[in-house]
This record gives sequence, structure tokens and C-alpha cells, in this order.
Amino acid sequence: MSCRLYEGKEQASSYWKYRIAPSDHLIQQVLNFLEKQMDQPFELAVDVGCGSGQGTLLLAKYFASVVGTDVSPAQLEMATQHTQEPNITYRRCVAEDLPFADGSADLVTAMSAFHWFDRPRFLQEAHRILKPRGCLALLNYTMDMRLSSPDRCSDSLNRVCNQFYAALHPYRSAKLGPSSIEFYREAHGSIPYPDKEWHECVWVERPMPLSSYMGLVESFSSYQALLKEDPQKATALSQDVCQRLMSIMRVTSVETEVVVAVKYFYLLACKPQEA
Repeated sequence: MSCRLYEGKEQASSYWKYRIAPSDHLIQQVLNFLEKQMDQPFELAVDVGCGSGQGTLLLAKYFASVVGTDVSPAQLEMATQHTQEPNITYRRCVAEDLPFADGSADLVTAMSAFHWFDRPRFLQEAHRILKPRGCLALLNYTMDMRLSSPDRCSDSLNRVCNQFYAALHPYRSAKLGPSSIEFYREAHGSIPYPDKEWHECVWVERPMPLSSYMGLVESFSSYQALLKEDPQKATALSQDVCQRLMSIMRVTSVETEVVVAVKYFYLLACKPQEA
């Protein structure tokens, strides 16, 4: 059974506000892989575990129809509120039972969600709905993000960040194990498709206010678990980290811009013509 998180309205709002979507470059890598396998125009993309829809939106201009799916009504409500593209729709369902016909999808994606699924069942379901030569793309990023600020020592900033991540590690879901990247490596090895790729380390830099970086980390499941167990401890930890970062940067505003380097990994796989 997949693990259900981020279903409340408050968390859905935080997810939309702070969570990051793959960069245009990463989406283009997915499309380049798909274009090698199938002729355009592309008809249907299914974004599974879409959350509040940031990644789903990136697919709209490349497909006649894009459908984001999620188990959370609050997440889907948030996604719908921020979607104006007429070719995007959303469906509530679990990742392991997708409401699509056999061989109907050109692309199936899961962006920062696959590790929460019942992975073998989801891979079977993705195989079922993919067209022959259709593609599966599973993307995620690690928590060990790097922070930099002009004219300030990045090493000092990242020592504080690493201490933040270490403090949250005991609250990491047991379902994820020591590192979710292992689930993606395992999936890459188990998918019986001859045409597949594994990319383990792709750094993407994103400028954002320090407040957004803090909100991003606070949206992670480990911080949310700490917040649920001990709200006072979670708030004190977050405030301490933020103050220490501002002190190193010699700023007084949490809206000061920083550059956050995010490490992505992803796998791409093409369903054979004769499957």
C-alpha cells in the first residue's frame, strides 16, 4: 500500500507555496527521451502523485491532454485553483489503480512521489497504461540542498543547513529507509525494458528568498513529523536555523535572496513495442 501524506489543506497550501518542480532542463531531458521513441504529436501524459500540480503544469504545452492524479482532495483542489491551461485535468485515485485504459498514455511521470507508492504495483500499473514505445519518467531530489549567498562563505551556511538536516533525520519516515534514491536505483534495475536511462546527480540552482528555503525544508515529511510530535521543538529549531543563517549572511530580513542548489536524480524507461 502507498503511504498517504500531505492530505490536509494547510499542508497542501504549503506544498504549493514552497515545493519546487523540476527545471525546464530536466523536463526537456524527459521529452528528448520520449521523442527518440515516439512520433509527435503526443496525446496523453499522466502525472501520478501530482500533489498541488507544479510539475503537471510543465507538461501542458507538450501534450494534447495532461492528467494529474493524487489521493488527496486538498492537494487536487490546490492544483485546480492554480491551473488555467484547458488541456490539464485532475483525477483522484491511488497510484496503484489508475483510471486509464490499457495502452493509452504516451508518458507516465511521478515527480517526487514514487518513493511513497507501493512501487512494484505502481510499475505494473504504469506498464499497463503506457502505449507501446511510451515512456516512464521518475524524478526526485535529495534533501541535502546547498545554500549560497553573494560575498558570504557558503561553507558556513551549509554547515548550518547540514545540522538542520541532521536534526530532522531521526524523524524521517521508516518507509523511506536511509535514502530514497535506493528505491529509484532498484526500480531502474527491475524494469525489464531494454531502453532505459539512470541519471544520479544533476544539480539545479534556484534563487529564492531565505523564507522560501525555510518553507521548503519545513514542507518535508521529516519536519512535519517533528512538528506533529513536538510543535514547540520544531518551531524553535526552524527559528534557530533561520537566525543563524541570517547572522552568517549579515542580513536582518528573511526575504533576502539566496541561491539553493538542488540535487536531482531520475530514471527514464521506454516500454517496448512488443511487451
